[in-house]
Amino acid sequence: MSYNVNEIKPSSELWYTRPAANWDEALPVGNGRMGAMIFGGPSNELLQLNEDSVWSGNFRNRNNPKAYDNLEKMRRLINEEKTAEAEQLCSDAFYGTNENQRHYQPLGDLHIWQSAPEYSDFTRGLSLDKAISWVSFKSEGVTFTREIFASCPDECIIVRFTADKKGSISFTAAIDGRDDNYDKNEAYDNKTILFTVSDGIPYSCAITVTAKGGECGTDANRLVCKNADEAMLIIAAQTSWRTGDHEKLCISQAKKAARLTSEKLIERHIADYTKLYDRCALELNNENGVNSALPTDERLKAVKEENVSDNELVAMYFNFSRYLMISGSREGTLPLNLQGIWNKDMWPAWGGKYTVNINTEMNYWGAEIQNLSECHTPLFDHIERMRENGRVTARTMYNCGGTVCHHNTDIWGDTAPQDKWLPGTLWPMGMAWLCTHIWEHYLFTGDKTFLAEKFDTLCESAEFFADYLTEDEKGRLVTNPSVSPENTYYAKNGRTGTLCKGPSMDSQILFTLFTAVINASEILDENHAFAQKLRSMRDRLPKPEIGKYGQIMEWAEDYDEVEPGHRHISQLYALYPADIINPSKTPELAQAARATLERRLSHGGGHTGWSRAWIINMWARLLDGEKVGENVQALLSHSTSINMFDMHPPFQIDGNFGGGAGIAEALIQSRYDGVSDAAYITLLPALPPEWKSGSMRGIKARGGFEAGFEWSNGRITGAVIKSMNGSRLSLRADGEITVTCEGKQTEAILVNNAYEFETEAGKTYFISVK
Repeated sequence: MSYNVNEIKPSSELWYTRPAANWDEALPVGNGRMGAMIFGGPSNELLQLNEDSVWSGNFRNRNNPKAYDNLEKMRRLINEEKTAEAEQLCSDAFYGTNENQRHYQPLGDLHIWQSAPEYSDFTRGLSLDKAISWVSFKSEGVTFTREIFASCPDECIIVRFTADKKGSISFTAAIDGRDDNYDKNEAYDNKTILFTVSDGIPYSCAITVTAKGGECGTDANRLVCKNADEAMLIIAAQTSWRTGDHEKLCISQAKKAARLTSEKLIERHIADYTKLYDRCALELNNENGVNSALPTDERLKAVKEENVSDNELVAMYFNFSRYLMISGSREGTLPLNLQGIWNKDMWPAWGGKYTVNINTEMNYWGAEIQNLSECHTPLFDHIERMRENGRVTARTMYNCGGTVCHHNTDIWGDTAPQDKWLPGTLWPMGMAWLCTHIWEHYLFTGDKTFLAEKFDTLCESAEFFADYLTEDEKGRLVTNPSVSPENTYYAKNGRTGTLCKGPSMDSQILFTLFTAVINASEILDENHAFAQKLRSMRDRLPKPEIGKYGQIMEWAEDYDEVEPGHRHISQLYALYPADIINPSKTPELAQAARATLERRLSHGGGHTGWSRAWIINMWARLLDGEKVGENVQALLSHSTSINMFDMHPPFQIDGNFGGGAGIAEALIQSRYDGVSDAAYITLLPALPPEWKSGSMRGIKARGGFEAGFEWSNGRITGAVIKSMNGSRLSLRADGEITVTCEGKQTEAILVNNAYEFETEAGKTYFISVK
């Protein structure tokens, strides 16, 4: 396979003219379960390896048995605004009995030494179209190429070595890492080395070498290849979390893959990957003579230092988010954690866990709209792992039914409070927010079988709050105790506080969750009594309120924030990802949401990558394309490493997914509640002025639709919409719409500036706009 920089696709290939200087410049590959970061050194290559179930240990019960006995006292202290006393009680009775859940860990480091004392014509890159990373250079008159890919069908990471002169390939490879903490690092046979670790979750890694021509084999704990025409390293890994005999299984997988040719392995890999990746594509035409043929790091430098609007780089960011989703989250794997699956540290930032007060959820914001529903399933599987633990936490800590999780979970689905950190720890909404993803999946797919399977999970999450909510002095039902994630307020007495009752985000999440249960009950004709109970409770939840700055209030009282530019903007959950606030239904609240964003940003908000990504989505929901463009530019300028990873800093993958979702949200928005007659789609609702012309295909919309469209000079020129479920559609675009299906015009009625028409499942509708 040739890697000619003159043929680089500027929106789908990352490339560079020097090796990675550090981890944040290395390039990721993954098959959902295994991942590698590739540095690209000609003479000293490093593949930093991961496997998604390599974590620090087994499950442990961390629920604090003192919590329930102190619950009413805690509520009384919060009601009386005795913040210092409440926080002391929290520390004594509500923190987990062990501060930390289990944390994610690296698998090891694979080193490859290849003689290249001097080299030229160096390039390295990553093809998003094929999910193959490459390194190419010339040394002593020979052009060497390494191709690295992570195969899902063959469950291995493969390094393929080729050269333009026969007999030129020689290298030595060895694995280490884990702070030198391993059990075996030795030859298994004459072609395979075995690396095993029993610390934490035990695992094994087998690496096999093959060659055409020359010779290859093992030398103690190293793999050696001499004078080959072509060679491969095949890396397989398994853990005790998935299988009883991880050593045997990973050896079997490595040897099975080694029996295939490199061409067959690549063919199988590309076929598997492209059936997901090729569903959707975004093209944004560059304007003003932007040089998109430059290496990726130089393009990012131009954005940062010269404020260049590189539209094809924006399209690459969108495509990269889809690449990361496919590479990091496949059916049967664990969900994406804070670092996805790519992590070099034994103690990664925040443990590399699942932070469920926004970060894990943001990881999956793009899954449905970007036509990758299958990649969403690891999150649903993990919710099921959490359910039983969440029942124990609900009973032990709160004497409530149902299931609950606080602001973090781990590989085992631990639901007890994480950390000893007042602004974040005692937040009981993690399971509830995660469960809204079940409902979103249904709204996009219309899969009633899935909804029926997950209905009890939705109900069980809501059941906890049916027991937990308390009545405030205004007769409203509120959470107590809780926090507004990671933020701190000034109480009326001038003291700072974190613990509170009824923070705005909690009520908004509960409105969304209760609505999901109520509507699912109607769709499935099940559990009507519980749905009616939730309907009555939903009516008593606090509604979004406007505060003294014209902003959406973050707490039940109109407190000032200690940090007005805080990275979390939790009170705008109602705007995005929920659909409680929008400019057409709630214009006054939408204006207050705008004021909230402006206030946050004027005080330095959006300084983390994921926060900036959330802001992009919120400006899109407010239909402000100019602000979308400004914040996409800021995301690229301030929060993107040269390998396109999102930087918190440090690296956190959520911003990549949130940014990709925000780009989609600027181009198409949809609304559907699952029970109404029609779904609503708007094309180009928040198009940045810089994105004058482009095209999108394979994007998904709620109500079971798949759309493709083109635009020029900011206006839709044509669209194609496929109806999966036969829902009635209300379509809005800038202009007069004509709809045809199978060569015949479909009646479309203009209602409230949108064209409504009936659809049939499986049929495609062609939209012309004038």
